[in-house]
Amino acid sequence: MEVECRSNSITRIGECLFPWARISDVNATPATCAWCGVEIAQSGRGRPRKFCRASCRQRAYTQRNNVSLSGSTISPDSVIMQPDRYQLLKDELFELRCAAEDIATASSEGASAGEIRDLCDELVHLAKRIEKLR
Repeated sequence: MEVECRSNSITRIGECLFPWARISDVNATPATCAWCGVEIAQSGRGRPRKFCRASCRQRAYTQRNNVSLSGSTISPDSVIMQPDRYQLLKDELFELRCAAEDIATASSEGASAGEIRDLCDELVHLAKRIEKLR
């Protein structure tokens, strides 16, 4: 991690006198919108954003309040999805598990580092695709 000073008086990294100096992590993973799953660019200042747009934030609010005000026994934190989307998610998770098993098999069989790296890249790609629920 590097400490970057937002002051004009200090030019060298790591010598900031101000406690509000931004700490940036070069390898930080981008956040995704809690409603639509789109990647969100974080500004680095303030609270991390949960939603990409105001409309996504409003839809999440509406869903939470509709569930809680309707007298339903469904928890406001519950995720409600269509049966076809649920089946697709199950299939994607199976595909993810198979990719992880491929890595384990390749490792136990003494595969080259490049081959294992390719399998890991595929696993990460699958996980990122599945992470976008909506």
